[in-house]
Amino acid sequence: MRIEKLTNTISLLRSVEQANADHLTTVREVITDVRKNGDLALFRYTEKWDGAKLTSLKVTKEEMDEAYANFDRQLIGDLEEAAANIRVFHTEQVRKQIDFPLANNSYIQYKISPLDAVGLYVPGGTAAYPSSVLMNAIPALVAGVGRVVIVSPPSSNGKLPDSVLVAARIAGITEIYKVGGAQAIAALAYGTESIRAVDKITGPGNSFVALAKREVFGRVAIDMIAGPSEITIIADETAYADEVAADLLAQAEHDRFASSVLITTSETLAEQVSSEVERQLKLLPREEIARASIENFGYIYIAESLEQAVDAVNELAPEHLEIITKQPEELSKKIKHAGAIFIGRFSSEPVGDYFAGTNHVLPTNSTARFSSGLCVDDFVKKTSVVYYSKEMWQEQYPKIARLARLEQLEGHARSVESRSWDKGDSQ
Repeated sequence: MRIEKLTNTISLLRSVEQANADHLTTVREVITDVRKNGDLALFRYTEKWDGAKLTSLKVTKEEMDEAYANFDRQLIGDLEEAAANIRVFHTEQVRKQIDFPLANNSYIQYKISPLDAVGLYVPGGTAAYPSSVLMNAIPALVAGVGRVVIVSPPSSNGKLPDSVLVAARIAGITEIYKVGGAQAIAALAYGTESIRAVDKITGPGNSFVALAKREVFGRVAIDMIAGPSEITIIADETAYADEVAADLLAQAEHDRFASSVLITTSETLAEQVSSEVERQLKLLPREEIARASIENFGYIYIAESLEQAVDAVNELAPEHLEIITKQPEELSKKIKHAGAIFIGRFSSEPVGDYFAGTNHVLPTNSTARFSSGLCVDDFVKKTSVVYYSKEMWQEQYPKIARLARLEQLEGHARSVESRSWDKGDSQ
């Protein structure tokens, strides 16, 4: 890995179009096709890009039962425990309606309502991601969403991975469709003969998926435009090089465009980690992907102090931040911008990816400066409610009318004044 002196800023922004400039054109063509031709377009693209010739998109109960029956019992237990951890953590996020009583028997409210329907995208292709099923589905169900739908690309045999179906069953999702890519996003946004449209789409995907989510935003809500994954590690001389290298490579194996950054105050650790990354790369099953990531977006920065390292992290606002120092908890209090923070050497990033209960759908590309990871709030909407009694209106309407006229909105003033005649109705 490259070793450099830390300067004031680090920028590793990677756009969703980076992989191929033609992706956006393709995505727009796919969305138009799906809107026009519905299921026929979905079948065509699934055969073209996934090699699966389907006659039905929906996963059957028999397919789910077979996947569960054939799956490793110990792994089922692990997934169930992870799901329980996620459910407990997200249940604590549930908001209650807030009531504000006013004078004269009047009130205002902050009403919390779950969305009617959401679509969850679960990636496929180079790997299966049952953890993404749990991380997206459980917050939606905890929020009270009435209809939760999963879409995921099938393998060439026309099936979804057993692990994905098992995770869906554990989470409590039964409406699942074998379709991925931009075509799946278009189907969720606009609906087809088989797939009814939803109100919001969440979940990570490749550049086609990210671009498609951006294109349909406005028709439906989305969680975020997620770029390639990323990790930053702050470490001092107390860190172990083999552990730091393993953590960097854990992120690099995700994607050729993933970024892995170490900021350390120890030149010795920097040299050791660089050597250790190369040693471990040769032993990694996904070496080709991880090597491309490390060569293009892997950096080791030597900081003059931990304070300088913190300043750089707050500027970078990474998706994942690990702190492996003498006093990691104290240092973590100085972090303002990060999608998720992992404190100490035993809290490596995969702990959050799979098991601790926190959500692993997180902001990338420095968007942690202004956005948050997926949570229950993403699956509800907030509505303000106003009730003024006749007495409250009589007391307040002149003030409201004056403010309306201040903005030269005479119609607003007349609206509130039109109640000034007693029509015998006290409501």
